[in-house]
Amino acid sequence: MIKTDKQQEDFISTVSHELRTPLTSIRGFAQTMLSSWDGLDDESKKKFIQIIEQQSNRLINLVENMLSVNKLQSFKDKLIYKSVNANALIETVIQFIKHQYPNHNFETQFNKKIPQILVDTDKFQQIMTNLIENASKYSNEGTNITVVTDFSSSPDYVSIKVKDEGIGIKEEDFDKIFTKFSRLDNPLTRKIQGSGLGLYITKTLVQKMNGKISVQSNDNGTTFEVLLPTENVETQLKEAKSKKQKVKSRSGLTKGTAE
Repeated sequence: MIKTDKQQEDFISTVSHELRTPLTSIRGFAQTMLSSWDGLDDESKKKFIQIIEQQSNRLINLVENMLSVNKLQSFKDKLIYKSVNANALIETVIQFIKHQYPNHNFETQFNKKIPQILVDTDKFQQIMTNLIENASKYSNEGTNITVVTDFSSSPDYVSIKVKDEGIGIKEEDFDKIFTKFSRLDNPLTRKIQGSGLGLYITKTLVQKMNGKISVQSNDNGTTFEVLLPTENVETQLKEAKSKKQKVKSRSGLTKGTAE
């Protein structure tokens, strides 16, 4: 009980801090523009409005992440599984992120022979957005962000890797980065604003879709690998369910005959 109360206090404290920062910035620049509008040149006005927009987007992302965490914890988020082409969905995500990070080089190494994956389409895109955005945010401009799809060691899974050329993550921090509000302290993360919820949400969604996520890192960069089930898993589940129903039916028939 004491641990739960402490976690709740930490949660509220962190959320309050994360919300206060962009709100304070928005209010400050809005007040400056209202009180000194006539004295500001057009360039300053444009700059202040851009800052307000950036902080508003940050606030929206934070609230969306908070809602996602709440849904995940309360099991309100129902998944709708479909058999989809991973390569096509990832390409859509990359095209969107390219506009946000025009100074990065985005590369794809897609194996076109991989099978369809069985996932919730929206949640899969959220996973890929989080991983590719993270790779972009936490690596220097001009570096490469590479997404690789391939067969995994198991025929029931497809491997998706997101690689960056950042400064890397220490091995002792591998578990920490997947926890709520986790923020590593290094020169790059100090420059970037974030809630520390992205990877927690990503891991939770991957596991909910019967997948696995892992990380490898060194001084030359970091690679996140996601393994997601293929459409073969759906076939296997249907076959197993059908066999179970047949066995149950036969068992009932035998029981009725005996009686």
